[in-house]
Amino acid sequence: MNQRRLMIMRLLDARKKFTARELAERFDVSVRTIQRDLDYLQQLGFPLYTEVGANGGYRVLPNRILPPLQLTEHEAFGLFMMMEYLQQVPDFPYGSIRDQLSDHYFSSLPSDVQDRITGMSQHIAFLQNHSEQPEALTTQIIDAAMEKKQIKFTYASRSGLKDVEAYPIGIYYEHGYWYMPAQKRERVLLYRLDRMQRLVILHHTNTSVPTLKEWLASTDDREKTEVTVRFTDFGARLAQSDVVFKLVKDHEWRGSVPPEEFPFMARRLLAYGPEAEVVQPTELRELVGELLESSLAPYRQGG
Repeated sequence: MNQRRLMIMRLLDARKKFTARELAERFDVSVRTIQRDLDYLQQLGFPLYTEVGANGGYRVLPNRILPPLQLTEHEAFGLFMMMEYLQQVPDFPYGSIRDQLSDHYFSSLPSDVQDRITGMSQHIAFLQNHSEQPEALTTQIIDAAMEKKQIKFTYASRSGLKDVEAYPIGIYYEHGYWYMPAQKRERVLLYRLDRMQRLVILHHTNTSVPTLKEWLASTDDREKTEVTVRFTDFGARLAQSDVVFKLVKDHEWRGSVPPEEFPFMARRLLAYGPEAEVVQPTELRELVGELLESSLAPYRQGG
């Protein structure tokens, strides 16, 4: 396929239509040449259709097949390494892309490149623990977030199952779990996707809901309390791979935390056991102590 035909494939879009004359002027060729190019693309299966009439032109079906990837050999290796990694991420949005790339694109590569990729896959692994998701919800949530639509779902909270209606901001993947920040009334709450089920996209929209990037970049205007956590040598090494406590300096972590986040922080600190101690505030220190006591209770009863 020549370069002009590839550029035509990239140019044609479901949201716009072009006449043969517009395309001919754009590529500085005759209308007849453009018509031959379009006939060739249609014979290849490119989902092109014609709108007749005074305002007609060429357009691509909305659910079109996009042009094939054109990668160097090293780029193909990198692509398949990424695919190996993504295989470990459960419920990846629009997950069928993994099978498409792994099977269809792989089969189109030269046999020597296929052999190299197969050999490479024997020497690399991505080991990662992840949650078991009862329902694959990631694609639905992203679609709703992009359209600013409200969703309704059942959520398994600490107090039991409850129905929730909220506007999703987006999703992010961290430490083996998908998380969804969502706007409920005037607050943004965080939900774990593996605790969600029976999701339905509603018709209500709210154009003021921020994007995930806007939300992540926004400043938290909630009232905060100064927190200090002291770590042992081993605890400081563990904290280096912790998103929350990685900024440990001289065995101490200091930060300003909204009191509403203390239960989350206390459970995070519980995993450190004796390798971390809350210095201040008293409220958080006591909360961690209560969690430790409740963790010990079953063992004391058994004794």
